[in-house]
Amino acid sequence: MSQTPNAAVALLVVDDEASVRESLARWFAEDGFTVGTADSAAQALQRMQERRWDILLLDIKMPGMDGMELQQRVAEIDPGATIIFITAHATVDTAVRALKAGAFDYVTKPVDPDHLSHIVQNAVRQRQLQRRNEQLQEQVSEFARADAIVGDSPAMRRVYDLIQTVARTDTTVMIRGESGTGKELVARAIHGNSGRRYFPIVTVTCGALAEGVLESELFGHERGAFTGAQYRRKGKLELADGGTLFLDEVGNIDTKTQMDLLRVLETKQFTRVGGNNVIHADFRVISATNRDLEKAVQEGTFREDLYYRLNVFTIFLPPLRERKGDIPVLAEHFVKRFARQRGMQPMAISPEAMDALVRYDWPGNVRELENAIERAMVLGRPPALRPEDLPFQVTGPAARPGTGTLESVEREHIIRVLEDNHWNISRSAEILDIDRATLYHKIERYGLRKPV
Repeated sequence: MSQTPNAAVALLVVDDEASVRESLARWFAEDGFTVGTADSAAQALQRMQERRWDILLLDIKMPGMDGMELQQRVAEIDPGATIIFITAHATVDTAVRALKAGAFDYVTKPVDPDHLSHIVQNAVRQRQLQRRNEQLQEQVSEFARADAIVGDSPAMRRVYDLIQTVARTDTTVMIRGESGTGKELVARAIHGNSGRRYFPIVTVTCGALAEGVLESELFGHERGAFTGAQYRRKGKLELADGGTLFLDEVGNIDTKTQMDLLRVLETKQFTRVGGNNVIHADFRVISATNRDLEKAVQEGTFREDLYYRLNVFTIFLPPLRERKGDIPVLAEHFVKRFARQRGMQPMAISPEAMDALVRYDWPGNVRELENAIERAMVLGRPPALRPEDLPFQVTGPAARPGTGTLESVEREHIIRVLEDNHWNISRSAEILDIDRATLYHKIERYGLRKPV
């Protein structure tokens, strides 16, 4: 048999004859496959509950449920599984029925190992092409379509309408909403439905960069412009030429960079840091913020002229607690996505777990729900996710009004968010809707310590 690495491919041999079953398992294990066996259709169905099998070698004639009936059951559980029949009862009628029912191929006993290996390798190549095609379709879908944003509530249908309306224009857009509501997805949907979709969308996360770093990130720099600038570097404005510039957390830009950015938006011209050559760039601007910019303008921390330049067309994203009808759809979407990424069978969500998901207010919005489902998929076991698989704050006292001081409730909530995110400060701060400095302050104030 061939020596092509196949460790990523799981193959299940289903045959009631021990000698055939063990021989096939040994052949394909030596060929590098992850191999499992079953001596009956019932055991095969049990194996399919344990993990996902890419290819199934099925004997047609078995006691109880035969291979043809098992094929139908497999198709219901995992339509993407590849079926290859092996039988000593070779008839044209049986072969035709098997192939019409969706089998990949059909071989007879006694099995020629090289011939069967060739068929299986063809099946592997076909699956790889199918998966690659699905991945490309998914990437294009998420890049280009507004319906990559999940939700069917009236509030979200309004968002979809606004995306379709503004995408056809070159109007500057500001996306408003709490942290974790999906502002970047909306920006990508607008870009993907616009005339600029064949050029890049370039994202600048303004809140994550210090003043000097943000300036260099936006405008680029010449060699020697500052200590450590060993090479000329193009900025995000230059890279967005022809496409879309997405300014995330735009409310956190410092006042000096605000003035420089305003000049660029008015002229579409700029110079790199340390340079003199004027660079022209044509790009659309989409910005996003969870801050009260109107208050920032009143306080003088955000330029009024820049505010009006950015806030031409506004899309407000509702928090998840105001569209609870979307929670079941979102949760099932995330279950399917994580299952696909991990090569698992999607699990159901038990009624009790779904009730907990809907009752919780999700201060971290869709991002927090996504994290909760990912955690549950790690802990959960088929056939369904249970309440105990969910983070404690979703099912515990923090999910409903309780007793205790405000400080004690806040301390416990911060602990749970940190633990659920493995003490990733940036991610935890996003879910808590505070900046990292505030989170570090609260960690010190409450005497919290990362587990060793």
